Amino acid sequence: MSGQDEAADRMALKAAQIEEAIGETLDEARRKVGRAAEEAGRGVEEAVGNARARVAEAAASVEGAFDETVERTRGFWRRSWIALVRWFDTSAQVAVDGPAADRVDWLRVIPFIGLHVACIGIFFTGVSWFALAVAAFLYAIRMFAITGFYHRYFSHRAFRTSRPMQFLFGLIGASSVQRGPLWWAAHHRHHHRHSDQPADLHSPVQHGFWKSHMGWFLTPRAFAIDRQAIPDLVKYPELEFLDRFDTFVPIALAVFLFWLGGVLETHAPGLGTSGPQLLFWGFFVSTVVLFHATVTINSLCHVWGKRRYQTRDQSRNNFWLALITFGEGWHNNHHHYPGSARQGFYWWEIDLTWYTLKAMSWVGLIWDLKPVPARIRDAAGVAARPR
Repeated sequence: MSGQDEAADRMALKAAQIEEAIGETLDEARRKVGRAAEEAGRGVEEAVGNARARVAEAAASVEGAFDETVERTRGFWRRSWIALVRWFDTSAQVAVDGPAADRVDWLRVIPFIGLHVACIGIFFTGVSWFALAVAAFLYAIRMFAITGFYHRYFSHRAFRTSRPMQFLFGLIGASSVQRGPLWWAAHHRHHHRHSDQPADLHSPVQHGFWKSHMGWFLTPRAFAIDRQAIPDLVKYPELEFLDRFDTFVPIALAVFLFWLGGVLETHAPGLGTSGPQLLFWGFFVSTVVLFHATVTINSLCHVWGKRRYQTRDQSRNNFWLALITFGEGWHNNHHHYPGSARQGFYWWEIDLTWYTLKAMSWVGLIWDLKPVPARIRDAAGVAARPR
């Protein structure tokens, strides 16, 4: 073999080796690319899977939020509808528990707020002596219905009367916009069982001034009636009916006053009144003043005044509140002996409600007025006459 042939063979061998090396390199590269592609595919699949899961989770979250929004909206409109119904039919109930039961139900109290705002109307209607006289009369007759019948009769059964008479004064009391006689009596009996304890809804000692004054009855917890507390009253269907539709009574009074004012404006112009004037003074102003005078017994008569008797609560006697509430201000006396028809225990303690009840007993409208036994009245010693 010549030298040229050997050189050619060596070159062919090297070329084959180079070709083999290139092939191996290419195979290794292909394997690496394949593995990289597989890993990339798995990464893409995993990323796509994660993305799909997140999209599904987000969709579920959006769907849940949407369902919750729909449910809340339905709940809002349902509560709004029930609140509207409860303005006229107090038998409509919504079960509310927990902290929400003690929060103000703003939908329900819109009429109460409107009652106060409406008093601004007096600045547009003017005033007359006749409108003031009507306002004073309605304050007095309705205050007596609250103190004499809602309180001393329905709540404490301090005297007896006929069925028509109890309905009549229940009707007058309902015109005060202080709910019906059953609701009023049930809550007042609850107050005496838990006076100034945590369960007392309108104790200023426990809850402060504003809640005891009016915040308590604006809550869902106070809206319901505990009928077990008033078994002696729920047996009267006419009282149940009055209590259920108590809102119609003040509405009827307001309509009547507006009508009367219009009639008098036409046929007795010398009185200087009108429908709007008699409505705003005779109903709105008189009712608002009546309400706030009444509830001072809750908010003030447990913090302001004197304590003749060491009762288990902080009830106090207050002369000034007794004047504006026709005797209810002798609150410490009352908590000492709640069953008496008389709250001014001594002759110098002015009690207009007692005087009126006594006069009614003389003509047979009521009877069996429960007195204050002397031993109970004098339990703290004979009180000195105030100077």
